[in-house]
Amino acid sequence: MASTAGYIVSTSCKHIIDDQHWLSSAYTQFAVPYFIYDIYAMFLCHWHKHQVKGHGGDEGGARAPGSIWAVARGYLHKEFLMVLHHAVMVLVCFPLSVVWRQGKGDFFLGCLLMAEVSTPFVCLGKILIQYKRQHTLLHKVNGALMLISFLCCRVLLFPYLYWAYGRHAGLPLLAVPLAIPAHVNLGAALLLAPQLYWFFLICRGACRLFRPRGSTPPSPCQTQD
Repeated sequence: MASTAGYIVSTSCKHIIDDQHWLSSAYTQFAVPYFIYDIYAMFLCHWHKHQVKGHGGDEGGARAPGSIWAVARGYLHKEFLMVLHHAVMVLVCFPLSVVWRQGKGDFFLGCLLMAEVSTPFVCLGKILIQYKRQHTLLHKVNGALMLISFLCCRVLLFPYLYWAYGRHAGLPLLAVPLAIPAHVNLGAALLLAPQLYWFFLICRGACRLFRPRGSTPPSPCQTQD
């Protein structure tokens, strides 16, 4: 849904600065509850895994005082980057996209929404792991598609946005960072940093997945949307 909305917005905006599309603000407001819910849903998954592993006490027995806080701390430790990503999307990116932009740059927002193209492949990879299908051809094909889509739609997206602005302003790509405000470069760097980290994890998993047989290949899906 995010990628479809992003495609419609970005392809509808001929002028990358001034053109507007109603989906840009409508979908942003629609997506905020998802990020809030997803934080809660991830915590529930972590909580039930904790219980299944036998750390939650005897079945039907009273939980030890403070145990939920211990689980919450473990959850934040394990999923810190993802929780931070979601919190920033709600507390920072949402106000910026709805208020601070003042209707400018819908094209760029649409392109950023298209970063979610890789998410279905990430999710499918996790589902295949749940069903013990790590060694199937489908898992390998999905891993390759995840790698390519993540590279194109999340990592190379940022150079493309700089190139698009440079074409609009009549500037070469390398001159764009010096021609735009410093806080824009900072924001792009902060958004790109976790994408590079997750892409590194995907590449590491992909190398193990496509390694010649002899060792059990783990999943390349050690990352998330």
